[in-house]
Amino acid sequence: MQQKPTAIFLMGPTASGKTALAIELCQHLPVEIISVDSALIYRGMDIGTAKPSATELALAPHRLIDIKDPAEAYSAADFYTDALREMREISQQGKIPLLVGGTMLYYKALLEGLSPLPQADEKTRAEIEERAQKYGWPALHAELKLIDPISAQRINPNDSQRINRALEVFYLSGKSLTDLTAQKGEPLPYHILEFAIAPQDRSILHQRIEQRFYQMIEQGFQQEVETLYARSDLHPNLPSIRCVGYRQMWEFLRGDYDHAEMIFRGICATRQLAKRQLTWLRGWKTPITWLDSLQLDEAYKTIVNQLKNPQTSQRLMTNR
Repeated sequence: MQQKPTAIFLMGPTASGKTALAIELCQHLPVEIISVDSALIYRGMDIGTAKPSATELALAPHRLIDIKDPAEAYSAADFYTDALREMREISQQGKIPLLVGGTMLYYKALLEGLSPLPQADEKTRAEIEERAQKYGWPALHAELKLIDPISAQRINPNDSQRINRALEVFYLSGKSLTDLTAQKGEPLPYHILEFAIAPQDRSILHQRIEQRFYQMIEQGFQQEVETLYARSDLHPNLPSIRCVGYRQMWEFLRGDYDHAEMIFRGICATRQLAKRQLTWLRGWKTPITWLDSLQLDEAYKTIVNQLKNPQTSQRLMTNR
């Protein structure tokens, strides 16, 4: 039986130190980085996404960043296709794919395969949007509750993007999003070493998030979003503009609140994102080795040791 090639998942919440550790790994191991981040895919969204700098990218090139315009859509299915292509190419070169990021849904799609969901249909989406303009998204959420109560329970009544997609799936397939997502595709044809990095003390992560948000402001985050705001083809319902930080800056530019409130909301939204990411990881179905953000040398050694002997290495299962 042919042995599966190895790949590494380096997961974790925002601001946990994933990029620094990944770059260090690239300096000493035959690995190539594939970004697993639904925000880093967008061109012109650099500061607010904490995209690796030109210097960092020169040290460790990242695949699947800057591949989409902010006006374009990008799904977990798109990522699945793109990531598998990049992984195959890296493996064929005799190297190890190192998948780094915090978009847990993308990792889940890779591990479990894709559900047989219908492709997006612009006409159907437009019809749903038109009804939402007339009746409001909470009314369409009530309709979704009758069709798919499980999806409706986890989707906010004002989450236009997810309500639209759940209704679209039902209209196109005649089956609920819950039913279709329960059907899994082909498993990932790799032996995966899974790691998650985070500080043991949650307050340290909160401090990092706050410090990084202020740094982004100093680096010109407002000017970056002003450029996006000036475009006539972008609006706050797009996934790109819904990214944490961007949404709050957009609302500030629109005059919804003052600068101090924007910073407060941006930090809170980023902390909430980190909490959701950690919740995903705590409920992860496959074994994860946890790494400490404050001990990057030890984290590096742990990954190297598992690469040397991946079958017998000790998996460290802890709650963070």
